Amino acid sequence: MRPQLAFLLAMLAAAPTLAKPDADAQADALFERYFEDALVLNPLLASSIGDPRYNDRYPVTISPEWRAQARALDARYLAEAKRIPMKRLDGARRLSLAVFIAARERSLEGYRFPTQLIPLNQFFSTPNSFAQLGSGSSTHPFKTAKDYDDFLKRIDGFVAWVDQAIANMREGAAQGVVQPRVLMEKVLPQLAAQAKDDPTQTTFWQPIANLPADLAAAERARLTEAYRAAIAGRLVPAYRKLHDFVRDEYLPRCRTTVSLAALPDGAAWYAYNVRTITTTTLAPDEIHALGLTEVARIQGEMRALMKETGFTAPDGKGELPAFFEFLKSDPRFFHTEREAVVPGYYTIKARVDPNLPRLFEVLPKADFEVRLVEPFREKSASGGQYNAASEDGSRPGVFYANAYDLRSRPIWAMESLLLHEGNPGHHFQITIARENRALPRFRRFGGYIAYSEGWGLYAESLGADLGVYTDPYQRYGQLDGELWRAIRLVVDTGLHAKNWTREQVLDYMRANSSRGEAAAVSEAERFIAIPGQALAYKLGELKFKELRARSVARLGARFDLKRFHTVVLTGGALPLDVLDAEVERWIASQR
Repeated sequence: MRPQLAFLLAMLAAAPTLAKPDADAQADALFERYFEDALVLNPLLASSIGDPRYNDRYPVTISPEWRAQARALDARYLAEAKRIPMKRLDGARRLSLAVFIAARERSLEGYRFPTQLIPLNQFFSTPNSFAQLGSGSSTHPFKTAKDYDDFLKRIDGFVAWVDQAIANMREGAAQGVVQPRVLMEKVLPQLAAQAKDDPTQTTFWQPIANLPADLAAAERARLTEAYRAAIAGRLVPAYRKLHDFVRDEYLPRCRTTVSLAALPDGAAWYAYNVRTITTTTLAPDEIHALGLTEVARIQGEMRALMKETGFTAPDGKGELPAFFEFLKSDPRFFHTEREAVVPGYYTIKARVDPNLPRLFEVLPKADFEVRLVEPFREKSASGGQYNAASEDGSRPGVFYANAYDLRSRPIWAMESLLLHEGNPGHHFQITIARENRALPRFRRFGGYIAYSEGWGLYAESLGADLGVYTDPYQRYGQLDGELWRAIRLVVDTGLHAKNWTREQVLDYMRANSSRGEAAAVSEAERFIAIPGQALAYKLGELKFKELRARSVARLGARFDLKRFHTVVLTGGALPLDVLDAEVERWIASQR
């Protein structure tokens, strides 16, 4: 456990004294003021939760000015939070204050590392996310003339972001802080997809193609011309400028190495990422060893399932590698048309949703829908992605399913992926937290990757009780998903702590899983682009499973799975050590 958080949790567990009348109100006011100030700096967060006040703003989060403001905000609120007498708060507020303080300290620590100098990669891409934002199907609304005018103003912010990104990448090149060439080569077609001469062929034209029918004719004409001018005169030139800079100036200065440790202070940078993302004190070597152990365990379960199917390896080949080859090559396991993917997921959703009350007593009110990943980013995107519903439920959650290279998107993987991204995975967990108005907003709308991705992977293990995994190949899909997350422990630490090459990562993936080549390449390059993020899934899942097993062992017949799920879900995303302490308190209260 992190030393500062261990101290805070010890304070949290201390017996309460007589409450000072205004202590709880003081904490509530701090949490609310912080969130309001954070929305001003993060207008995209406001849009994502359905707060329209800042819909005309787009932050240049990589600029020195924005970073200075964000750093000052964290420092100011950390100092104020530490002045609140924690012992005088009720239990719920003490927990919130402990989490708040630890988050501000972690954020301030991160300013040591120059993330702003490598602002662009093929996986987490501001140009891609801005295209999504302007597509008419994301978090920026396009229902009124004001909504359309607001987005026109946001374009100014994006153009400023492009200029700042170019300046930062030049500075990074001078300091030796640059991206691997293999990643930036994948960025070029993404940028080119938006740099089209005809505005009507860009993603940004979609809101004009779908203008609300109730807009007056004059407004429709005005907005059509305004968007034509903005796309042709500002957006396309910005994308083209960034594309040409990357191609002509940045790529020649990119590195051939792929490890974060190859950058100045890179080993410490990766160690910080690991601590922050996993919310544990596990060292990279420990995580690597755990990954190898988990890979071996899961492959043992796969061998047992393989025998259940009756599969035998041809020509005396190794049985499991031959089974992998069968599963990624037999035509029965793949859609032949992209149009079949979304209906396939809705069929699974229709089987899962009626069974959710078997395992959960709290259900989300907002629903989610399934869409395909947009063509301009599908080649480098993951197999699935979830975007949260708005706070009021007026905008549903969205599960984006990737249909690029259908031979890398097997049907046997669909049930587990739907559970992970939809119900009872990300949509379920995130929406339940957002709908819990008893929590302060920084917890309702905040996040911890190890918690959220750990929950998503844990959710995959619940399929048998939710009407899916009824045939061995779909059960294999669940094991394959778990195996893939165990492999991530091995290869992410291999890349960034053991100096593995991209080819070593791909070779390990090919030898130990049945994933198709396109999926393997996309994943390998994802680990290079966002060091440490891939560790969250398996470590978080293992914590949820450990807490469930501990609760069963300690409570015996008094254990209630529905109640356990309520305890771990309704408090929102938490650091894993805090989640552990919360479950311990719940166990004690049940005895």
